[in-house]
Amino acid sequence: MRTYVVGISGTSGSGKSTFSNNLQECLSDYKVIVIHMDEYYKEEFLRPKMKGIFDGKEYIDDNHPMALDLERCFMDIQETIKGGIDILIVEGIFSFYDTRIYDMLDLKIFVDCDADERFSRRLLRHLSFGQNMEEQARRYVQAVQPRQKEYVEPAKWKADMIWNGVSQSAIGMEMIVNWIRAKQQKTRG
Repeated sequence: MRTYVVGISGTSGSGKSTFSNNLQECLSDYKVIVIHMDEYYKEEFLRPKMKGIFDGKEYIDDNHPMALDLERCFMDIQETIKGGIDILIVEGIFSFYDTRIYDMLDLKIFVDCDADERFSRRLLRHLSFGQNMEEQARRYVQAVQPRQKEYVEPAKWKADMIWNGVSQSAIGMEMIVNWIRAKQQKTRG
């Protein structure tokens, strides 16, 4: 039996984690593991820095591929597949970036969402962590959005499907789940 690998990409705040968790729940009769690429961020002092596009201030660049340990993520994906699970979901903004990871994906889904909605979600999330609203708004405009446009949004065109991250379509989810089930059945022979 072969593990069926689903890659889920999208910009920060688009709904990738929510979609991944819902997909895992819908496939609960299989052995499913989700790898969240957020768990592969390097220590802050090892992450690249960038100058804000307008203010020139230096920001830690969490939206650059070099901010993550993609090598360790790749190795963990390989190890997880060797573990004999049915379905692996790889979720993160750079799941389509690294060609070694991308080439392992059987189904590629890009979660898309309006920029204003993403900003609102991201701001609320960071405020819940006790962070300053003004600083987070500035950071988004100066550093997050430019990198998302540079590295993440172009990945949309590498996807097999684009998912609406605002309204979770029950019909759409059923179609994806049925597709994965059919493909997984084929791997069982």
